[in-house]
Amino acid sequence: MKGVTPMRVLVVDDDQAICEYMETFLAKDGFQVKTLTDPQGAEQEVKVGGYHLVVLDLMMPQIDGLELLQRVRRIDTDVAVVIFTGYPSFETAVQSMKLDAVDYLKKPFNPEEFREVVNRVMRKKGLLRTPEENLHRVIGETIRNLRKDRTLTLKQMARRTGLSVSLLSQIERAESSASISSLYKVATSLEVRIQDLFGEY
Repeated sequence: MKGVTPMRVLVVDDDQAICEYMETFLAKDGFQVKTLTDPQGAEQEVKVGGYHLVVLDLMMPQIDGLELLQRVRRIDTDVAVVIFTGYPSFETAVQSMKLDAVDYLKKPFNPEEFREVVNRVMRKKGLLRTPEENLHRVIGETIRNLRKDRTLTLKQMARRTGLSVSLLSQIERAESSASISSLYKVATSLEVRIQDLFGEY
């Protein structure tokens, strides 16, 4: 089963640490993330990147987030934009909304609040995962983590389970739904119970 297209997110922030944190945070939720610490490259990136969401820092050297948001809007009127700022003000919040930003969040941000904003964007763009797709993602992540904990390669797993490397790889990336017999073979090879593969479900 093919899942929905992963949401593509561009994060533009001159703070490298924030870029790294956002990349980890969003990638963990299954998004494709690109970060830029130089806002000058953002316009070109928006032109070619096919992004669903752009996260912009408000205060950056050379160009501020609002100016960049105006430029982004000239290129793409549909992309969702979230403004981040360590210096919130009523004036910049109003300007952001006038330029059709979906939200204006204060740094340091609350991860759950940000996740809710991202889910809202996904719903609007028809990208929200179904519970079944979420389950495939959880199973895939759990299998990958258990395999790495045991320092097993996909090739070694294939030998242990009798399943192909490509099928195991697709299961880990949630691109294929595994049959119960495949999951049983995987669980046995990892020396766990089959229900352990379902994470928190």
